[in-house]
Amino acid sequence: MQGRRGAITVVLAIASVALAAFLIMGGSSVSSAPGTTQESDQGTEVDAGEAEGEARGGAAEAEEQARELAERTEAWQEAKANGTLRVNTAAAVAAPAAGWAGEQVLHPTADDWEPAIAADPNAPFVYLETTRYTGPTACGNKCPLPYIMLKVSSDGGVTWGPDRYICTCSGIGSQADPIIEVVPNTGAVYSVFMNGFNVMFTKSTNHGATWSTPVKTYGKVAWNDKPILATSDNGQDIYVSWNGPQAGDPWVAQSHDGGTTWTQTKIVNGPRYFFAFDGDVLPNGTVVFSETSLDYGGPGGSLVGQAEVNVLRSTNNGASFSVNLVDTVELAPDCTAAGCPADYYPGHTAISADGSGNLVLLYDGATVSHGNETLWSRRSTDGGATWTARQALSTSGEMADFPAVESRGAGDVRAWYMQTNGGNFDAWNVWYRSSTDGGTTWSAPVKISDVTSGATYKTANGFLEPYGDYGEAAITSGGKFIGIWGEGNSYTGPGGVWLNRQT
Repeated sequence: MQGRRGAITVVLAIASVALAAFLIMGGSSVSSAPGTTQESDQGTEVDAGEAEGEARGGAAEAEEQARELAERTEAWQEAKANGTLRVNTAAAVAAPAAGWAGEQVLHPTADDWEPAIAADPNAPFVYLETTRYTGPTACGNKCPLPYIMLKVSSDGGVTWGPDRYICTCSGIGSQADPIIEVVPNTGAVYSVFMNGFNVMFTKSTNHGATWSTPVKTYGKVAWNDKPILATSDNGQDIYVSWNGPQAGDPWVAQSHDGGTTWTQTKIVNGPRYFFAFDGDVLPNGTVVFSETSLDYGGPGGSLVGQAEVNVLRSTNNGASFSVNLVDTVELAPDCTAAGCPADYYPGHTAISADGSGNLVLLYDGATVSHGNETLWSRRSTDGGATWTARQALSTSGEMADFPAVESRGAGDVRAWYMQTNGGNFDAWNVWYRSSTDGGTTWSAPVKISDVTSGATYKTANGFLEPYGDYGEAAITSGGKFIGIWGEGNSYTGPGGVWLNRQT
């Protein structure tokens, strides 16, 4: 799943064989210094002996997911029993900043985690997905839990339609990690998600009303995790970055026929664990993914060394990829919230191209080991080959994390990130900044997590804990920004997905 937890368990955890087989095999039976470069050619396959060893990684992650599901379910049930589950939307009235509608929760009682959002640039449709840990599922106990829930807006995010299941997918143990994109030239909607620990692709050509039967992106690769999706403007060239065997290595699955068939490329074969967070296809066809690699070689599988911020890049339609080291940053403080792994805070990135192909890269990183992270920004005007010096966007001394960014036109860049309030790790807020010159200069920060009550994790100073590694940003056809993210009592929850939009 896209929570960071799999990194340690891939290497070290001893899995329950029966549980792992249920979760992983279920995924394959679907019903309905800057400038450092490495190269990899397309067509990597996995031999039988290697696959056997690699499968242990997926099994360990499956065990970890099952544990987290049990913990989240217990926390949700406890909150329901003591009457603190529901978000009191009457009390949770925002005092929005000028030009903003005010923060709203996606569902008042559901335990929603790690959302994704995408907007059609030529029509008022906006699409939202989340991993939902609470039922009902699409088909009772034959369908996965957690599962992917879809919502569609036909008016630029002002109102939202009913909850929809993106896939019934009976016989699957669990679903997670949704990513959704709109094909600019056609309005088709593409989505990837995980069935067990296998990344699947599906698409809709009728604004999310129906979806194609999910297809495998992973070929012979034994397990895969944490997908990121990027597509060309015409929708024919699709790239999905995920990590997999042997040790969280970065892979790219690609299709050049609109998602019908797929091949897989292993980009790096090494000891560092890569986390993909964002990707884009430039107008000239260059493909970029922002990914941070971490070293779990410390005692007990703990993090050591530094975080390396990379941009994976292809200029030949995916035939080969380079790994460009953009920055090296120090590790963040360990997370100490309930249920939270120590490695929750470091290593998040976001990348986006404007209409001219100019890139903005955001990432979090500390300047001293285990110090508070700063939210950094860099620009590239040559498709990611070279980058400007880093620029701080967050407040000095605070902990900043979990960025999201979206661009359009000529240098129109919009972003949000999370930041502590007064250095308090139990008081986080979401801040929005924008740029009209491609990230050279930025507007003053605006707080868009503006609800201060109504949920147990909401306070006057901020919410208690970011709920999931991932949130996203979108710009509607009307030029309005929408940000979406997770907030919770702790890493275990309960929590929910919140969003805010420009008016």
